[in-house]
Amino acid sequence: MPVFNIRPARPNEAGLILEFIKKLAEYEKCSDEVVADEQTIYQSIFVEKAAEVVFAEEDGVVIGFALFFHNFSTFVGRKGLYLEDLFIIPEKRSLGYGKAILKYLADIAVKRHCGRMEWICLDWNTPSLAFYRSIGAFPLDEWTVQRMPEDVVKNFAKQ
Repeated sequence: MPVFNIRPARPNEAGLILEFIKKLAEYEKCSDEVVADEQTIYQSIFVEKAAEVVFAEEDGVVIGFALFFHNFSTFVGRKGLYLEDLFIIPEKRSLGYGKAILKYLADIAVKRHCGRMEWICLDWNTPSLAFYRSIGAFPLDEWTVQRMPEDVVKNFAKQ
């Protein structure tokens, strides 16, 4: 029986984090959108502490990761745990590892007194959407994600 473990990423693993980000981008069919590099990942996660990363390991080999950070709900009046990325390599899916990572993050959320957990999922990712429904998560149908990329932010700020 394989030994499964979840652990925080270490500063010397910024390159491994980037590898998993690229694997996720490939799965989501948006590899061309990855502009991060190893130094940016290191600076953002381990120096600025803008996000946190955990790795899932099977027999000491990293097979998945999750990147998360805290947001804040004015309605709840407390921080929340926002899951930006969750990825398990294809050959290790459907073994309960994604659920284990979500439970690990839920435990962090409870210990840190978060009011909720949130994430987004692509509409076409039906296996993930079905899984999320099975654990009690639900879509916010009345909300639409809005985004301003960096160049638009800079132009808007100058107006």
